Amino acid sequence: MTTNQQCQAVLFDLDGVLTPTALVHERAWSQLFERAFAHLGVERTYTTDDYLRFVDGRPRYAGVAAVLASRGVTLDEGAPTDAPGFSTVCALGNLKNELFTEVLARDGVEAYPGSRALLDALQRRGTPVAVVSSSRNARRVLEAAGLLQRFPVIVDGAYAAEHGLAGKPAPDTYLEAARRLQVDPRHAVVVEDALSGVASGRAGGFGLVVGVDRGAGAAALREHGADVVVTDLAELIEADDELPTPAESSAEQSETGERKHA
Repeated sequence: MTTNQQCQAVLFDLDGVLTPTALVHERAWSQLFERAFAHLGVERTYTTDDYLRFVDGRPRYAGVAAVLASRGVTLDEGAPTDAPGFSTVCALGNLKNELFTEVLARDGVEAYPGSRALLDALQRRGTPVAVVSSSRNARRVLEAAGLLQRFPVIVDGAYAAEHGLAGKPAPDTYLEAARRLQVDPRHAVVVEDALSGVASGRAGGFGLVVGVDRGAGAAALREHGADVVVTDLAELIEADDELPTPAESSAEQSETGERKHA
């Protein structure tokens, strides 16, 4: 990661960026839709492609609605207080959360070694960091991975709902994290693995958007807003002097009207 003073903060997505909880989420989503499709009479099975296209990076209820819409199924939205089940979008979302909690408690989670190494490097340099996650389980996951104390600012799904913030790909949650860190978005870095997440960073006018390719594909990440794509966050430490700084990225965007996708 650049040591240039213009990089005043780094804002991380959680699942798939800091921890492999995307795998836990994928298992929970798969179990959810296996049950839901059987209950609703949907014949086309749920796949990993569905997770990447309709679920990854989105708020939970939005992910449920998107998958159902892809199968031509419409359910009432319901309310967040709905009991877990199959009657509404919110009920399905709440069932997914139960399944996620069960898988996390059984399997646990550890931070990616490269992600922990980058956090160590940022801590040594005194660079402020935040977590921006669509998940309402972000604090639970961070605690399980031993990372909770690293982040003074956490903007997760619960925080977004409480404060009326739109979820990714809208930039609201990232902008809120930058505001709480008292950092101009043009001087901050967003690190994301989801297409909706890099789109969020781009829409927010952040100085640098780093895509982490955990399966979405480098080309797709760049197309949706990533300036730089890596496969492991340790690469950002090794590429310290090669990455464009947030200031450089913002200047280029101002001159050309769009980001560079090299």
